[in-house]
Amino acid sequence: MRLAGAIFSNVTKMLDFYSQFNPSPLSIKQFIDFGLNACERKSFLFLRKELPVRLANIMKEIALLPDNLLRMPSVGMVNQWYERSFEEIIQFEKMDPEPPVLTQFCERLIHIRNRHADVVQTMAQGVLELKESHEVDVGTENSIQYFLDRFYMSRISIRMLINQHTLLFGEEQVSARQASVSGIGNGGRHIGSIDPACDVVVVVRDAYENARFLCDRYYLASPDLELMQMGVASDRPMPIVYVPSHLYHMLFELFKNAMRAVMEHHESAPPPIQVNLINGKEDISVKVRLPFIRI
Repeated sequence: MRLAGAIFSNVTKMLDFYSQFNPSPLSIKQFIDFGLNACERKSFLFLRKELPVRLANIMKEIALLPDNLLRMPSVGMVNQWYERSFEEIIQFEKMDPEPPVLTQFCERLIHIRNRHADVVQTMAQGVLELKESHEVDVGTENSIQYFLDRFYMSRISIRMLINQHTLLFGEEQVSARQASVSGIGNGGRHIGSIDPACDVVVVVRDAYENARFLCDRYYLASPDLELMQMGVASDRPMPIVYVPSHLYHMLFELFKNAMRAVMEHHESAPPPIQVNLINGKEDISVKVRLPFIRI
């Protein structure tokens, strides 16, 4: 097993054990159903098994990365974070769900989440370190990209589980900043990090305004937003059951990229960015259309 850093033999044994299992598939409906009748003991018993499974699976995938990438300092750092978090979680494997243990578990989850706050940037830095020091062929690059897609999806799922537990049972409160960027007007309706009435229109405008602020600072101008629903200009609410912070993050990144493209091709009088919200039977599509760009 090619894991960066030393791992105690008992931890290695537990890693091999938990990596045999597949993560449990969970839907937003299941999160909501549980959150409406939340039981901290049940959540503890589930997470003390589920989190090690998810951590062990992704750690096994990290171990299969090319040797040159594993030797990059940033990748080694990420690997060490996962090893430490796995070791800390399995310490609760045999503990009874008594109040002091539940409090300690919640605090540990917050600590783990904070430890992994910079995982995305650090892993990306590791890939850059590899490309700067080694020749990377197309096959290797495709393999790394495939791993990164799975790695980041795994990270999202782990953070979702941790956030649900700490928001439902911890002493954490949604900060004013988190509320503003998530389109949250009524924090009391939330079930953990899920908003049963997340207004897509509000989140779109929040993401646009924050991306526009950055664009104005860099280019001293920014494109306007044309918001439509089903092809018609509209600002009427469009509520869905979703995690507002996830939707905001995706839209914010889209707007940043879109504004950069517009400003680099239309330095003066940039045309607007069009966003069309399509309400389907089972989902909502967000279509971002850029003005004509000469290449």
